[in-house]
Amino acid sequence: MALTLSDIERLAHLSRLSFEPAASKRLLEGLNNFFDIVEQMRSVDTSGVQPMAHPIDAMPDLAAYAPSAPHGMELRLRDDVVSEPNQREANQRSAPAVESGLFLVPKVIE
Repeated sequence: MALTLSDIERLAHLSRLSFEPAASKRLLEGLNNFFDIVEQMRSVDTSGVQPMAHPIDAMPDLAAYAPSAPHGMELRLRDDVVSEPNQREANQRSAPAVESGLFLVPKVIE
């Protein structure tokens, strides 16, 4: 899929943007390069590859590289503990309107 300068002009019009001719040419080249990369990725046969939920799932066993590493990779998460004091009242002192610990804002949707 290759775009043309008229495609760029149409997209710019729809986006309410305006580009100098040189910028349009650079944008055209960049987008066409991007689409070339997408086509290269589409051409790869992935029929035998199992989908993964997270990139870490694809990490090989690190024992050959780091003998002290555990089998595969583990996602290390910190403990979910409160680390900051509750400063709600101090933060809401400058608010124009507060009720029951919530900021009150003007209605913008009818």
